[in-house]
Amino acid sequence: MFANHYEDVSALGLGCQRLEAFAIISQMPPPAASRTLLLDRFERPLRDLRISVTDRCNFRCVYCMPKEVFGKDFQFLDRKALLTFEELERLARIFRGIGIEKIRLTGGEPLVRRNLEALIGKLAAIEGLDLTLTTNGSLLALKAARLREAGLRRVTVSLDSLDDTVFRAMNDVDFPVERVLAGIDAAAAAGLSPIKVNMVVKRGVNEDSIVPMARFFRERGHIVRFIEYMDVGHSNGWRMDEVVSAAEIVRRIDRELPLEPLQANYRGEVAQRWRYRDGSGEIGIIASVTQAFCRDCTRARLSAEGQIYTCLFATAGHDLRALLRGGAADEAIGESITAVWRQRSDRYSEIRGEHTVRLPKVEMSYIGG
Repeated sequence: MFANHYEDVSALGLGCQRLEAFAIISQMPPPAASRTLLLDRFERPLRDLRISVTDRCNFRCVYCMPKEVFGKDFQFLDRKALLTFEELERLARIFRGIGIEKIRLTGGEPLVRRNLEALIGKLAAIEGLDLTLTTNGSLLALKAARLREAGLRRVTVSLDSLDDTVFRAMNDVDFPVERVLAGIDAAAAAGLSPIKVNMVVKRGVNEDSIVPMARFFRERGHIVRFIEYMDVGHSNGWRMDEVVSAAEIVRRIDRELPLEPLQANYRGEVAQRWRYRDGSGEIGIIASVTQAFCRDCTRARLSAEGQIYTCLFATAGHDLRALLRGGAADEAIGESITAVWRQRSDRYSEIRGEHTVRLPKVEMSYIGG
């Protein structure tokens, strides 16, 4: 079923030089240093950790937390079930000790977690850790300066359209786009840089916003990352015919703002990088459906209640909270994490099909994107 929807890069009509660049990127060997790190069954190192600090969100985006499921009667996690900031700091230090280099704070919407700046301060004090955060931007104008003062260095903002009508419909809480843009401006003014903007593209909803988004943020020096609509979780009614492929996204932009590919910044980078030929910046394309992107995945995910997941499309996690609250030593917790990662064999995007799409996967709002 899915193979019929894949698009060969050659169909882009972007020239042999760019096709050769794709080939080089896809065949890049892992660096020698990665062989000394904690590896899974496919020799993928553990380098990145995404921490969900809450399962709550003030948006009801149609592709993530649709109102039909996450309505007023939906039972979110009890606050006592959430890991405390002290527990999150402890786990972060344990993960750092076994090879983690980067932590991204997610949700739900992380900025609805009270006093998040205190957690950021704790994590920012961990030596050698790259700390960033993904937010819907709704509270960013209020909190950007405090986040920077606490030690946050970078931020990614989810924004699916500059068209106010389209954006209000997608967030489904009638939130205006100008308030998210004000948050992005506040983040830039506070020195949270570089700023990345994530746009999930869903056919029939916001594909006409692709080029305006690229042009608008190119002029402001921010990087937009266009993301194929994914079959994450099982509540968003995902269908393949609603996916706007990476190839189509690149074609649309290239027609008006000529592009050329760039090499990845590092092994495991999810987004394919493209720069504007006139040197005015770059974009990212996350081909989460039409091109397998598991081969170099280096990410683990920690839910707000302390479940570790080794895949965005996972069906089950592994409980770390019980170890934390049961008196386990750091060494024992680290050994548990190590054992989970060494057994990891996830490759969902490479085996995606009718049977996998229907699996009861964990919701993206629970473990972050």
